[in-house]
Amino acid sequence: MTPKSIYRAKLTTPDKAMECVSSGMNLVMGMAVAEPPALLGALGRKVVGAGLSDLRLWYFHSLDVAGTTVLRRDLLDRVRPHCMFLSSIERALIKDDPSLGPYGAIEFVPVAFSGSPQLLSQRVDLDVCLTTVSPMDRHGYFTFGVSNDYTSTAARSARRLIVEVNPAMPRVFGDSLLHVSEVDAIVEHSVPLPEIFSGSPNTEEQSIARMIADMIDDGSCLQMGIGTLPGAVCNLLKDRKDLGIHTELLTPALAQLIQCGAATNKAKTTYPLRSVFTFAMGDAPFYDLIDDNPAFHSLPVNIVNNPLHISKNDNVVSVNGTLQIDLGGACNSESLLGRQYSGSGGQLDFVRGAAASKGGKSIIACQSTARGGTVSRIVPELDGPVTTPRNDTQIVVTEFGWSDLKGKSMAQRADALIGLAHPKFRDELANGLR
Repeated sequence: MTPKSIYRAKLTTPDKAMECVSSGMNLVMGMAVAEPPALLGALGRKVVGAGLSDLRLWYFHSLDVAGTTVLRRDLLDRVRPHCMFLSSIERALIKDDPSLGPYGAIEFVPVAFSGSPQLLSQRVDLDVCLTTVSPMDRHGYFTFGVSNDYTSTAARSARRLIVEVNPAMPRVFGDSLLHVSEVDAIVEHSVPLPEIFSGSPNTEEQSIARMIADMIDDGSCLQMGIGTLPGAVCNLLKDRKDLGIHTELLTPALAQLIQCGAATNKAKTTYPLRSVFTFAMGDAPFYDLIDDNPAFHSLPVNIVNNPLHISKNDNVVSVNGTLQIDLGGACNSESLLGRQYSGSGGQLDFVRGAAASKGGKSIIACQSTARGGTVSRIVPELDGPVTTPRNDTQIVVTEFGWSDLKGKSMAQRADALIGLAHPKFRDELANGLR
């Protein structure tokens, strides 16, 4: 059979594709931009219409597509979210039901982003994988588009793989190919991809961004987290030469460094001349830029986020945010006010990868205060889990300066971090040491 004939034989409707789903199954969905709206909508209808129960849905970062189809409050007694990284969708569900404790109706599963492929392929008995893919080429290959992450592994671990083909999903180079023979059912659905826009940095973030940009030299290999601060840093790097990109999340801010000529990837040891990433989120022009563009190289997250692979490049600069830092340098980047806020993601992987890189810099950045300046982010003790241990924290930046904690004693770290705190909290922090 030709690829086209195999494709036609497997082509079906979303509702028929869901006929394989029954109560008690483990399902996994593509994350973020790869959430398949037609398939998830059909799944929601099947749960209600067929009275399904005890479905376990595994995933990382969710967007509104999932929030309006399967992560609905009225389905939570039948579809149990097994979430490895909370977004605004899960935070709203938890906030709406405080009687259920700090995790609400969410089954939060702590795991590093890099560990998610192994978890899903070896520790979870997956029945069905649902994800969006780019259109098939004449040789019979789809690609996983902007979400390689754990999805490329889970797709081949689940008993049944159902894909939603969307012409808007970019065709992405790298280890991202999926042959039509590997797929059990195909649904076609043409819809714009979700667009993610970053806001404008505030005054404190602009100050932090300037300090970080000053630490980034020509030839550095960049990893940037999500949010307005990493975008502000990238905007200050357009005059650099031969920057490289090896990042978990690819964003429009990083792509702009390629477009302006600042990022050439010439100095990289691994995948030279290519920008490496595991998932991407942005706007329509950004998706168009990476479509069928060999300068962008997609790999599974267990490779991209592996500290050993990260450190093979020299001069890696990793920039990540945090919610709290204690006076020893330990960082809580995932819990807020006693409740899970996000997840560990890939922060520690890149902290360690950058630290092991020759000439590398691992940077943790945050504003000195939260809640309108009423709470210090630098604290005597963390209120939540340790995302980055004090042994691993290197450079810490706030709007009041920066300090490299490596090699500093606990007393020296405390002095340095108190100096980075907001002045109105410094005496209180210092008195707590006595």
